[in-house]
Amino acid sequence: MPATATNTITVLLPGSNYNHTYWDFPYHPETYSFRRAMNNAGYATLVVDRFGTGASSRPPSALLTATTSVIALHGLVGALRQGQLGGQAFSKIITGGHSLSSGIAVNEASTHHDVDGVLLTGFSHSLDVVGVTAVVATYQPAASDPKFAGQGYDPGYLTTRPGTRAADFHGAGDDPQVIATDEATKDVFALTEYPDGLTSTVPPITNTIDVPVLVVNGSSDRLCLNACANTATLAAEEAPFFNSAARLRTFVLPNSGHSVNLAPNTAEYQAAVRDWLSPTVLH
Repeated sequence: MPATATNTITVLLPGSNYNHTYWDFPYHPETYSFRRAMNNAGYATLVVDRFGTGASSRPPSALLTATTSVIALHGLVGALRQGQLGGQAFSKIITGGHSLSSGIAVNEASTHHDVDGVLLTGFSHSLDVVGVTAVVATYQPAASDPKFAGQGYDPGYLTTRPGTRAADFHGAGDDPQVIATDEATKDVFALTEYPDGLTSTVPPITNTIDVPVLVVNGSSDRLCLNACANTATLAAEEAPFFNSAARLRTFVLPNSGHSVNLAPNTAEYQAAVRDWLSPTVLH
């Protein structure tokens, strides 16, 4: 909760290979904790671990899909509306996703129409197949990784190989200590989360979202083909995939890799989110 009363909350889900620390980064949190930035701006936050990660339960990986997370997110939104979480009812709820969980946020908003805004980071309809293939090539079974060995992960749980996250998710100028912390706090995912998660990029799914949307990417995101060159280009590329009710806004963080929360200039993106929230969503 922020220092002052609010009826607005952002529900933040991490992408694959991440847990809650992506949104509440422990290294130099005054710079890299998006959760802290939103609280300082006067908004409540709920940071969530996806199934199988962090403090959440760990079901058999074969049972994990983006759809199961959509159902869980819908339940969280309902609980927040009814005052069952956080000690009060929230009248304005914004979902925020990163990468895989942006797909979850898209599918939840387009199915249930129960939120007031959707923040999509590390998300676009312009996937760089070569870049995606290169990142996928760095995945290995979590059980074979020293960080997760002996912890009972079944073979369907995967993670990034040690030392690959800098190239996968970061820009050239990222703080080495940020990258080291990212490696130390990395988490797992199941490939079965991807197929239905990726349906979020298949038309007309995003066109059915009827609340404001902000799409954020890094200009050096290797998963994004051409759309992420700059903010104007991203706006032009994404506009056909959203209807007028979405009042689409875009922002490209210069020199950032896929993980925009962890770029040294992430404050620029945080400011863009605050700017979007104030007049656009919370009118």
